[in-house]
Amino acid sequence: MNLAVLYSRALSGMDAPEVVVEVHLANGLPAFNIVGLPEAEVKESKDRVRAAIQTAQFDFPARRITVNLAPADLPKESGRYDLPIALGILAASGQVPADKLNQYEIAGELALTGELRPIRGALAMTYQMVNKVGNQQRAFILPIQSAEEASLVKDATIYPANSLLAVCAHLTGHTEISSYQNSAIEQSFDYPDFNEVKGQSQAKRALEIAAAGGHSVLMSGPPGTGKSMLASRFVSILPQMTEKEALESAAIQSLNGSYKVANWKRRNFRAPHHTASGVALVGGGSVPRPGEISLAHHGVLFLDELPEFDRKVLEVLREPLESGRITISRAARQADFPAQFQLISAMNPCPCGYLGHFNNKCRCTPDNIARYKGKISGPLLDRIDMTIQVPALKEEELTGASVSESSADIRARVEKARAAQMARQGKANFALGTQEIETFCQPDEAGLALLKTAIARLNLSARAYHRILKLARTIADLAGESDIQSTHIAEAIQYRRSDS
Repeated sequence: MNLAVLYSRALSGMDAPEVVVEVHLANGLPAFNIVGLPEAEVKESKDRVRAAIQTAQFDFPARRITVNLAPADLPKESGRYDLPIALGILAASGQVPADKLNQYEIAGELALTGELRPIRGALAMTYQMVNKVGNQQRAFILPIQSAEEASLVKDATIYPANSLLAVCAHLTGHTEISSYQNSAIEQSFDYPDFNEVKGQSQAKRALEIAAAGGHSVLMSGPPGTGKSMLASRFVSILPQMTEKEALESAAIQSLNGSYKVANWKRRNFRAPHHTASGVALVGGGSVPRPGEISLAHHGVLFLDELPEFDRKVLEVLREPLESGRITISRAARQADFPAQFQLISAMNPCPCGYLGHFNNKCRCTPDNIARYKGKISGPLLDRIDMTIQVPALKEEELTGASVSESSADIRARVEKARAAQMARQGKANFALGTQEIETFCQPDEAGLALLKTAIARLNLSARAYHRILKLARTIADLAGESDIQSTHIAEAIQYRRSDS
């Protein structure tokens, strides 16, 4: 037999299209060619494959070897094709049987010793393999270090291998590899607790509403009032991740090679520095990788010192905040990543930070304050659901003994409200569309009258109107009310005031 056909996967954003690895041996001068848009890492696999085959005591055929990675117009990168190419050469030369190759998808980087090294995106590839119609019957042969994360995908059969020799022994039936058993268990994570934050009852109430409905928040207050403390503890009151959410979040982490199974169902908390570039936030590169907003998918993106970010960087958040996705377009390729993150941001009220402080230390001019706040554009502020004040604590509040609610108590109310939303509409309130708002978020007559007055006096946009309704729906859910009342509308309106 001079031809062997195997199956693997490429990575293109969150997608992992199937790659057919065709290996052909022909007579003629010895040569080794790889075609099908291979990038540098794939071209270099020729030397790794040759050394690994020889180290494993197989014969490397002195013939004209052609490896085709189909489809030909899909760029191929990374060393994940080493193992299928090596097995294809051995199968085409008759050193291992080829009759079982169509039962597997194979990926793995080879060391010169024939050992297998972990690959990036194993979970994303397995997720796509199981969810593509017609491929459910195939098992996945992966390096043993990558098998653990891939096994998180239910209904996937994973064979972990530590070397090329072990895979060959499995294919010949000499020593079969046992399928990997998922060892991930649900666990409680040791998040920082809300009861460590003194005072700030209004801010805690606002964050509870944000957690219940998935709303974005901007906190404004002098330095040292607890904005960062509150933000870092926000994940502790979010509902438990569902299986689907955990899998999507883990698949994105896998694309960067940074996922750890110990973090299964742990919500991500991403806090990039204000010097981060636009590409760092949304993703990019010649081979598009996910940015901070995608790594925070189903988690929290915390932007501290919001006005210190470059304005052009902040503007890239506008579309993802609306759509929950980001499409990165380059001349040669396009990648689509999910970005359903919860934005928590913080800022000072003025350049010195002490505007409105009870000690009257602020000496900023009105022009300086306006210029400082003007760094955040109106369209971006309009997309932030809640704007809250985090005032400085008085001496007695700071030094006195206080008993605050724990995160567990707050999370219980949040999960109850979120469960009501899922039962009513199948999604959290922040994700409601225009037609769904008309159906599920209609206030009573008093609430509607109050809302009309607010629109006139505060010059609210159509987007702000819809966001107030969604906020009021969440407040009603926390109160256990089926109808939106004027008190719920009133509380929602106060979170939309932009005089901070």
